[in-house]
Amino acid sequence: MATFDFATETSRITSRPAVATRVANAAANVYRAWKNRRAFYRLGEMSDAELADIGLTRADLHVAVGVPFGRDPTERLRVIAIERAETIEDMARQVV
Repeated sequence: MATFDFATETSRITSRPAVATRVANAAANVYRAWKNRRAFYRLGEMSDAELADIGLTRADLHVAVGVPFGRDPTERLRVIAIERAETIEDMARQVV
């Protein structure tokens, strides 16, 4: 019986740090998404020329603003910018 009791206690003891780690990671992710969302809204204050310099358009901002609150809109913008750059590179290769 002692071994069974010890095994039960051990699983409870080891699962608590895992749960705490998950909660801490979730809180950190929400904080990072909130911080990046604030930076995202500052992109709306940029001119169209400034947005073009970083590979974005005003329409990209409207697409990215639709992501749920807990998700990071800057991640969506990064994907959009990478896809656009790859498309432009493909078109340039076809011309040459």
